[in-house]
Amino acid sequence: MRKIRTAVIGAGFMGKVHSEAIRRLGNVEIAAVAASTEEEARRFADSIGVERSTADYNTILSDPSIEAVHVCTPNALHYPISKAAMLAGKHVLCEKPLAMSAAEAREMLKIAEEKGVVHCVNHNLRYYPVLQHVRRMIANGELGDVLVVQGTYSQDWLLYDTDYNWRIERRHNGPLRVMGDIGSHWMDMIQHLTGLKITALCADLAIFHKTRKRPKVSIQTFAGKTLRPEDYDEVPIDTDDFGAVLLHLGDRARGAFTVSQVSAGCKNRFQVEIYGTKCGIQWNQEKPDELWIGQRNSPNQMIVKDPSLLEPEASTYADLPGGHSEGYDDTHKQVYRRFYRKIADPAAPVEFPTFADGLWGMELLERVIESAERRGWVETGAAAAAQ
Repeated sequence: MRKIRTAVIGAGFMGKVHSEAIRRLGNVEIAAVAASTEEEARRFADSIGVERSTADYNTILSDPSIEAVHVCTPNALHYPISKAAMLAGKHVLCEKPLAMSAAEAREMLKIAEEKGVVHCVNHNLRYYPVLQHVRRMIANGELGDVLVVQGTYSQDWLLYDTDYNWRIERRHNGPLRVMGDIGSHWMDMIQHLTGLKITALCADLAIFHKTRKRPKVSIQTFAGKTLRPEDYDEVPIDTDDFGAVLLHLGDRARGAFTVSQVSAGCKNRFQVEIYGTKCGIQWNQEKPDELWIGQRNSPNQMIVKDPSLLEPEASTYADLPGGHSEGYDDTHKQVYRRFYRKIADPAAPVEFPTFADGLWGMELLERVIESAERRGWVETGAAAAAQ
């Protein structure tokens, strides 16, 4: 198996997550890292043992020995960096949401197809083994016809007005915060599991903290409450703390979900519920190895991840035996393994979300904005496209 040289652009939380997962693959070497300053890039490189660092990602893109890049920057930089990388002939794995607009995402997909590069948007949460089992259950008809979908993606890390992060700022993150950051995951997931497209939606968005206290110096996200009043600047907020969406899924199913970054006690409560004409399922990311299966005429079940008992195709997403948990970091490994398999072997199947999925996600987010502004239902175009 030949070694593939890659680079990580972005030195924050996601840069670290990507770097750790890449190194678990075995056949991929992190040849360089890039950040917004030379000092930040050097600190990041030293922390993960990479020799080469830079504040100018173009020096990485001009290196012919580097075949791929991971774009782990604030959202506003996804489009320009990914575009430049693809034009330089690099394969690209980009964080989500893919871009700041559907127009940007559409251009990114066009360039990827024209240049013939492998392209992936990091919807890693699809790849919990139990969820891959659910996907096969639905495809095999075990739930029957899907009738109802519902759930939430709730966190509490921005509960206080002293909590601050670049995602709060529209110029870095885009017009949607909680809906773009984690609502994009929920919508991607429900469509991935059911195989059905969201065809219409009605959205409501709320900003509970009209102003927030932005630290005058760079700090860790959760350290805001330790500062004194004179250490802050109070700034107006124009991105959502909470969102709720009613939706139509496919021709028949109906559903609803909420997203929140101000729900006390919810650290990463990504919950999906799917109810069909035969049975239902519930899954919560805070207990990722457990799957609840609900029955009408027999006792309900709680199954625990065990690759020997999962659907055969789903078992390939589990590397550890039953009783050994596989969590968030493992989902990244599963996506990256399949991304780099495609780079190493162009004939390999596409078993990861592509820029086409990222474009569809951006189109849905723009429909959310339209619906919230109109305070009414909007069609997504999926039903017309399927005809």
